Amino acid sequence: MSLNRRQFLASTLAVTALPRFALAAPHPLRAEPVVSQILDAGEGQTAGFGFNGSTPGPELRLRAGERLSVAFENNLPDPTAVHWHGIRIANAMDGVPGLTQEAVAPGGTFDYDFVAPDAGTYWYHSHHQSWEQVARGLYGPLIVEEATPPDVDHDITVILDDWRLEPSGKMAGDFGNMHDFAHAGRLGNFAKAILPEITVNRGQRLRLRIINTATARVFPLALDGIAGRVVALDGRPLPEPRDLSQVSLSPAQRIDVIGDVTDTVRFLFPTPEEAFVMGTLEPGQDPVTPREAPVAALPDSPRPTPSDSPRALTLRMQGGAMGGQHAGDDIWSFNGVSGLPDSPWASFDRGETARLRLVNDTAFPHGIHLHGHHFHEVNEDGSPGDLRDTTLLMRGETREILVVFDNPGKWLLHCHMLGHQASGMKTWVEVA
Repeated sequence: MSLNRRQFLASTLAVTALPRFALAAPHPLRAEPVVSQILDAGEGQTAGFGFNGSTPGPELRLRAGERLSVAFENNLPDPTAVHWHGIRIANAMDGVPGLTQEAVAPGGTFDYDFVAPDAGTYWYHSHHQSWEQVARGLYGPLIVEEATPPDVDHDITVILDDWRLEPSGKMAGDFGNMHDFAHAGRLGNFAKAILPEITVNRGQRLRLRIINTATARVFPLALDGIAGRVVALDGRPLPEPRDLSQVSLSPAQRIDVIGDVTDTVRFLFPTPEEAFVMGTLEPGQDPVTPREAPVAALPDSPRPTPSDSPRALTLRMQGGAMGGQHAGDDIWSFNGVSGLPDSPWASFDRGETARLRLVNDTAFPHGIHLHGHHFHEVNEDGSPGDLRDTTLLMRGETREILVVFDNPGKWLLHCHMLGHQASGMKTWVEVA
């Protein structure tokens, strides 16, 4: 389905506040059916899934080094589990049924308990039938603050998503159809930026934590009304703030922006014809004097240094419509193997560095996500580049990444276009 002008008009977008947890232990987190106002106010509502009565679920916010204890309860009609995306945690807490835990049955419970070692913008979401459960809204933001947060007036979480809806607001029920799985995934016909209902004033400094929670949509994103700098990608700080320009966010990727309000802050979806407004932050009537200090780099946590002699491996994406033959037994494969094999794709000693050559031999983009670790996207000169946990490869593209496998356990490696994962594009590695 294509996205039309009406579906992007900012004046008709329903903007909702993200509920938040106050710090207390353990946090109750309940997966359950919810009803949401996704379409414009006054139009039909949408039945889906959520946590604690809402979608997105409550914003979990804590400081780096603090422990998060979650008493999870599954009140859905189907099994599920919670994955903590991007957090460097113990393997048993990673939330991947079939690899790190059993799926939590309807009416069942599971206690997640881990320390969040690194400040950054993360999120949590279902990792069981995720191609459907995440599309129905089973996700929420996880924010880990720095010990000394940057000097800003507002710290704002922004969620980008799209939904496939009928005119009544009912969610289209064609989950898991083979056309979606074999092509670009479940692309919605209604998209927006979910923002808190706050007023920002000209001159105020904002931190925007932008998360793409869509199951398939690669969001092109531009901002105006803010003189900003990019300070972090996928939760990890950049060594130096970077100029803010149009970016593309794969499903699961995040970007942090800090900047000063100059006008209505607009979140734009650029197209060749025009830019559609997905959401806005409106300025109030009380402008303030902008800060003179430039946006500074965020403090970084210790990170391992890649070895000068990494182990070289190639991971080839294969299959899909117009993708040619492959040896796998499903729509998609990695290196000719579809789905999770009994043995890991590769095994590493703790602390070992690998240089993974990712090759997209398909006709569609893929966002490749590694659990439990961040990795460097390798620059053209061969040097380590940006740290990410999800890298976007367009059709026919090849990219190398450097990974220091320093977190022991069994870790999933998969496409975060969740229909592609469900139909074969996933594997796992083991770190001893």
